Amino acid sequence: MARSFPRRRSLVVRLTAVSLLIALASIAATAWLAVQTTTRAIQQEQGQALSGDATIYTELLGFAAANHTWGQVGPRLKALSEQTGRRIVLTTLDRHVLGDSGGTPVTLPVKATASVDPLHVDPVLLPQAGTSGIDPRAAGPFRLTSAERDDLASLATKTAACLASVGLPSQVRESPSGRPQLAGLDPLSARYFAAKCGLYELAVPTPTEQAALDSLNEAVNRCLRSQGAEDVKLGLDLEVLGVTDQRPTQGCLDSARREQLTPFVAPPALLFTLGPGGSQLPTFTLSRENLARILAVTGGVLVLAVALTVLVATRLSRPLRALTEAAKQDRPAPVKSRDEVGYLAAAFNDLTARRERIEELRKAMVSDIAHELRNPLNVIRGRLEAAEDGHLPFDRALSASLLEETVLLQHIVDDLQDLAAADAGQLRLHPEPLDAAELAGHVAVAHADRAAAAGVGLTVEAGGDTALTADPVRLRQIVGNLVTNAVRHTPPGGRVTIHVSSTVDEVALAVADTGTGIAAEDLPHVFDRFWRAEKSRSRQTGGSGLGLAIVRHLVQAHGGTVTVESAVDAGSTFTVRLPKADPGGEGAGVRDPQDVQPPGTVAQEGDRGRGDGRGQGGAPADGDRQA
Repeated sequence: MARSFPRRRSLVVRLTAVSLLIALASIAATAWLAVQTTTRAIQQEQGQALSGDATIYTELLGFAAANHTWGQVGPRLKALSEQTGRRIVLTTLDRHVLGDSGGTPVTLPVKATASVDPLHVDPVLLPQAGTSGIDPRAAGPFRLTSAERDDLASLATKTAACLASVGLPSQVRESPSGRPQLAGLDPLSARYFAAKCGLYELAVPTPTEQAALDSLNEAVNRCLRSQGAEDVKLGLDLEVLGVTDQRPTQGCLDSARREQLTPFVAPPALLFTLGPGGSQLPTFTLSRENLARILAVTGGVLVLAVALTVLVATRLSRPLRALTEAAKQDRPAPVKSRDEVGYLAAAFNDLTARRERIEELRKAMVSDIAHELRNPLNVIRGRLEAAEDGHLPFDRALSASLLEETVLLQHIVDDLQDLAAADAGQLRLHPEPLDAAELAGHVAVAHADRAAAAGVGLTVEAGGDTALTADPVRLRQIVGNLVTNAVRHTPPGGRVTIHVSSTVDEVALAVADTGTGIAAEDLPHVFDRFWRAEKSRSRQTGGSGLGLAIVRHLVQAHGGTVTVESAVDAGSTFTVRLPKADPGGEGAGVRDPQDVQPPGTVAQEGDRGRGDGRGQGGAPADGDRQA
């Protein structure tokens, strides 16, 4: 019978749960880490892409601010293309190509990446342009001549050295117009040394700057007068002198600066940045470093999942390994769990115990067989040796005695052969319709002489419809063995009765005697092979101890049951119940004894232990099937 255990302890449930848990955890961890890593990689790649676009835009703006045409932009486009890995196309506002870093013409996208105009700059892309939107690198008419640049550079170097001597370090940097400027200088501190170190001289406009500043002042004031505002004066830093609020003049200043710078900067152009192959669609490819990082994260999660799986599998398979070691060493397995493995270990221990018991029974049976065969063989050998030595004559009495012992050996061998066939499931039956009462009568007639010689009365009592389908030879063997057993253990003056009765579905044959009976503690062993109630091995009552074991197998082969009721000094009753219909058909074999649950007061499957179904002196009992 299968043993039940809590479903949560089931090995299948635990393996499924652990596998699902590891799978879900692995998927979740892989997804989360991959998303995080990919997101960072995308952000990095996008940042690099935006940085590349910003670099291209800034460089082209600087080129436009310093050149009044796009004629020499080709080399700059190629250098930027190699630097950023993009194909760069520059066109006029009406999409005439001004420069292309690639060779083969391509169809440009509908929307340009950006518009390159140094006089209208997006402050987001170039914060240095400020609110005016004018690229500070567009110097225009403020660009110094070489001589002016050299003179100012020399003056700036002297001024920086003077300030450094008084503890005010600074750096000389050149502005887009070529004017040197002192960077990193504290204005408040430098004010005290401005006259000494020549800061005022350095701030005086050059003739070129003064001319450009005068032109710008005139344009700004013209704009202001058109608006009804007063004229202003601009300084070299393009701030209104003497006015705190610069905002009223800012619009006129910006428009005047654009008007002044237009002849000195390149005209507005459209910028197109494409993929390396000139693809119009935006492409995105992870770098090798980011791709390796994502693969490393995924591989790490996979390794962790495999490690967890191996750990769990090792823990779950540990009982199986213990069971395997126990099987190899032929010892009981430890039972430490209440799941399938635990119950398997318990079943293995039960099987081991049964095997040990069966091995002990086998050894005992071999010993019993040797003992049973030794007795008649010793008799035969002894008498033959006595005759050979001249102590016994070779007459009819000697041959009859030898024949009697030989027949006993033959019947022991036949019984063992029947039991071997039953154990192997090869015991064949040949059922046919018969009358159980009539068959019982024939058995009684066949055993009448033996019963009379023992001083025992033998009768048959039958009633009802006793027809059934069975093997007549085997059924005669069953009843004959029981009758022989009963006569053997019934003292003179006793009685043996064969009762034949029936019900709707079965026929019962009961052999009752008034003999010595069987003790209650011996009843469980009556159908065991080679078992006798008498512990002596002298075979005083005859028989091999196999008769009742054969009866049990033959009855079960017919689909019936055999039971025994007995009391010491009151007699015994062996009852065989057989179904009226053939349970197995022609040639049915022996079934597993455990499949049969014999009813009755005691349902045993062993030898009564008082004989083997043969007559006194080893003569075959009538009703035994002959070999």
